[in-house]
Amino acid sequence: MSNCLHATAVMIIALFTTGCGGSGNPNAQGNSSWQEEFGLEKRTLATTGRNDYFVLEPGFQLVLESSTEKLMITVLEETKEVDGVTTRVVEEREWRNDELIEVSRNFFAIDEKTKDVFYFGEEVDMYKGGKVDSHTGAWLAGKDGARAGLIMPGKPKVGMRYYQEIARGVAMDRAEVLKLDDKLETPAGTFSGCLLTKEGSALNPFELEFKTYAPGIGLLQDEKLLLTRHGFTAED
Repeated sequence: MSNCLHATAVMIIALFTTGCGGSGNPNAQGNSSWQEEFGLEKRTLATTGRNDYFVLEPGFQLVLESSTEKLMITVLEETKEVDGVTTRVVEEREWRNDELIEVSRNFFAIDEKTKDVFYFGEEVDMYKGGKVDSHTGAWLAGKDGARAGLIMPGKPKVGMRYYQEIARGVAMDRAEVLKLDDKLETPAGTFSGCLLTKEGSALNPFELEFKTYAPGIGLLQDEKLLLTRHGFTAED
């Protein structure tokens, strides 16, 4: 989702590239240990709902911050049809040193039965000097062979490996579930029973990051960014 918050973790490159079946070939179909088929045609998808680690309800907002960066994630009232599916729009805004650097509109839908949340793409505006400079990382399911990925399983299990984005040569983010009992202290409080993932891209297996998700809230930590606020916006 984010193009600006990735961090290289040198000490664990070997673990990621060998233990997780990573591939440095951006045109490869991917190792079979990484799930990329989700049977979406057989699912009943909705624009509103939640699972333990992902809230897809209009007005819900998360704010994560570090000493130099800020990320605001807001579930909007808007929907958008992508690849024949009506999806919910989730906006992400990122600042570095108080300067806006990225605004993305991400498109999600949730399986009403399993509570799996699927990612259908994003529209991206990258800013430089207060003006839109590029649209790097933008993709949409159904365009140029891109397909929806799984952003958050309804019932995650340790060892699960799945593609979050499936857009060959553009966006091939993927995640592995490491823990379901993590604990983390943040400015917004101390949380337990958290989901810890290792996330990276098949386009660059040397680039990866760790993220923590709190039950009932969602993204709690993204590398140096920690949750500072969460809840529904005043409009709701």
